[in-house]
Amino acid sequence: MPTTAHGLDELKSLSGADLGRTAWREITQDRVNTFADATDDHQWIHTDPEKAKEGPFGAPIAHGYLTLSLVIPLFTELLTITGISMSVNYGSEKVRFPSPVPVGSKVRLHGAVGSVEDVKGNGVQMPLTFTVEVEGSDKPACVAHAVYRHYA
Repeated sequence: MPTTAHGLDELKSLSGADLGRTAWREITQDRVNTFADATDDHQWIHTDPEKAKEGPFGAPIAHGYLTLSLVIPLFTELLTITGISMSVNYGSEKVRFPSPVPVGSKVRLHGAVGSVEDVKGNGVQMPLTFTVEVEGSDKPACVAHAVYRHYA
């Protein structure tokens, strides 16, 4: 069940909060192929399962940016925000892909809130650290430091 924050004051009260982890989500070859079609990135390590078996990872892997894009739907499992007029993704400070996501594996998102501060326009800026974990792996697949802005 996601954490719920109503309004800017409750968002500010989340400074330093650990939002927990989402449910696991399987990464299918279909999802990888759809992402490849959407981005015109058909590199064989993603889209050719037979050739990928002989490659450096022993299987096809998800695109790094596919892994990063999963932060968006997974984040909704961690935090629900009400009582505001608008939220915007303000950007990312840093993104890293420490390990691959093999097709057929499961991923989940861990989220932690930094220091939430006021910004012009009756809003707050909320930095978050997102870690995409791969089931059974010691290393995360993606670590991203993102910044969101929310306005009353």
